[in-house]
Amino acid sequence: MHRVSSVNDRAISVAAWEALFRAQVSVLRQLHAEFPTGQISLNEYDVLFNLSRQPDRKTRLRDLNRHLLLTQPSVSRLVDRLVAKELVLKEPDPGDARGTIVRLTDAGFAMFRSVAFAHADAIHRRVGGALSTEELQTLTELSDKLRLASDTTD
Repeated sequence: MHRVSSVNDRAISVAAWEALFRAQVSVLRQLHAEFPTGQISLNEYDVLFNLSRQPDRKTRLRDLNRHLLLTQPSVSRLVDRLVAKELVLKEPDPGDARGTIVRLTDAGFAMFRSVAFAHADAIHRRVGGALSTEELQTLTELSDKLRLASDTTD
C-alpha cells in the first residue's frame, strides 16, 4: 500500500476525503428526501436490505451491527421496531446462548422489495444521472478499495 509521505500528499488525501464525504452527505440528503417513508424509514430499509443479502435472510445481531451506520443500542431498538411490525424475527442463536439471530420474515422481504424499486430509481437518478457507466465502475472499485483497506486496519 502507498504511504503518504509529504505535506502535499497529505493535503491531497484530505481534499479527496472532503470531496468524498461532502458528495456522500449531499446524495444521502437527496435520497432521504425522496425515500418512500410512508412504509418504513431509510434506517429500517437498511436493516431489511442487509438481511436480504444474508444466507437464509438471517444473521446474528452483532454481525448486523457491523453492516449498519448506527450504534449497537440504536440497532437493537430499530430491530425491536421491525419485530413489532412483523418484518423481522428475533431468535436465540443456537451456537451462542448469549447471541440473537435476526431473520427477515416473508412480509419483511416483500416490504423490502416494494421499497427497493423506488429507492433504486432514486439512486439511479442521483448517482447514475451524474456519472457515466465507466465512472460508476471506477467509483465502485475505488470505494471497495477504501473500505477493504479500512477493514484491515481496524
